[in-house]
Amino acid sequence: MNKRTKTALRRWCLYGWTFAKWTMAASAIGVVCGLIGTMFHFGVHEVTAFRGTHPWVLYLLPLAGFVIVSFYKLTETDGLGTDDIIDAVHAGKRLPILLLPAIFFGTVLTHLCGGSAGREGAALQMGGTIGQCMGRTFRLDDRDLRVATLAGMAAFFSALFGTPLAATVFAIMVISIGVIYHVALYPSLLAALVAYGVSVRLGVEPTRFTVAVPDQSVGMFVRVAALGVLCALVSILFCKLMHGAGHLMKRIKNPWLRVICGGFAVIALTWIFGTDYNGAGMDIVTRAIEQETVAVPWAFLLKLVFTAVTLAAGFKGGEVVPSFFVGATFGCAVSPLLGLPVGFGAAVGLAAVFCGVTNCPVASTLLAVELFGAEGMLYFALACCLSYMLSGYQGLYSSQTILYSKLKAQFINVHTNAYHAGEKTE
Repeated sequence: MNKRTKTALRRWCLYGWTFAKWTMAASAIGVVCGLIGTMFHFGVHEVTAFRGTHPWVLYLLPLAGFVIVSFYKLTETDGLGTDDIIDAVHAGKRLPILLLPAIFFGTVLTHLCGGSAGREGAALQMGGTIGQCMGRTFRLDDRDLRVATLAGMAAFFSALFGTPLAATVFAIMVISIGVIYHVALYPSLLAALVAYGVSVRLGVEPTRFTVAVPDQSVGMFVRVAALGVLCALVSILFCKLMHGAGHLMKRIKNPWLRVICGGFAVIALTWIFGTDYNGAGMDIVTRAIEQETVAVPWAFLLKLVFTAVTLAAGFKGGEVVPSFFVGATFGCAVSPLLGLPVGFGAAVGLAAVFCGVTNCPVASTLLAVELFGAEGMLYFALACCLSYMLSGYQGLYSSQTILYSKLKAQFINVHTNAYHAGEKTE
């Protein structure tokens, strides 16, 4: 065997080993995320149903907050969140396995007692933790552990929503805007598909909506573009309010007192505005898209306030479903003013606001396709692109980096929420 043949053989052995390694590791991550994701889905579903038939549990919210903070202190996971998952990919930060039960228990308890929060932000934390811990089980090196973390994020998101393609692209793009972690594409997609298959097999129905998409026309594209611009403004408001509430609530130094005060604030808001804004609110999202109705035109603002107070106080959950709620109800409210079909406008609003707060236009477009069908893909893409460009450098995740400017083909490498257009970068 000559030297060239030996070199080629070693090269193909390396490719073969990489394929086998990620096939085994990603499949295992997908199975675990699918199983735990299914448990989490049904857990949140059951406690939400219980709260609906036993509204008095709302008054236990301050006590629930006290228990959540105490559990995080006990497990030494206090202060950990989605930003730490992003840091695990950026810098190889180690994630404690106890973050998994902490966020699982905290999110379920928050939903049980009426806190306004979603599931998918918690899913990113649980999935990332599972991925990294499974990677350590497979004795992966530091760089591969980061890929395993991304695979776990994609798998858990896919298990909950039934959107494996959007989950994959979101995981590999949300970390650093402007750079795609192509090396994680196969592991993340495989893990997402396996987790999706496990969850469906165990009875989790994929999230899907029925939307009538209007025929393509210049006028309709202009109207969708206008909605995309408005959704960019809503996205800025969403991020500003979420981070502003966090800074404001931190003035209460004692975390137990902070979460108790937040619990009483949510109770007071519920007395005044009703129960539509407690929990994740997926029923309201469905109503806005499929029934084309919203309780009040400013429902999106109320959900913003409920969610900001809940999460800033120290309750657990995600911001993704609240962003769906905000986008869908806002789109539902303004569509008649723009001459758009109401249900379709709600669907566009959901995708565009999600894009604005996460800075992920491709993932947001794919999410819309998986949720609403491919017929309206060009409309969704237009709204998401405009929302991405005009929402500035705001974002839900402060550890997220934006490597390339939104206004020029220029490398800037800045963190979200720490930079504004026109400022010089070092």
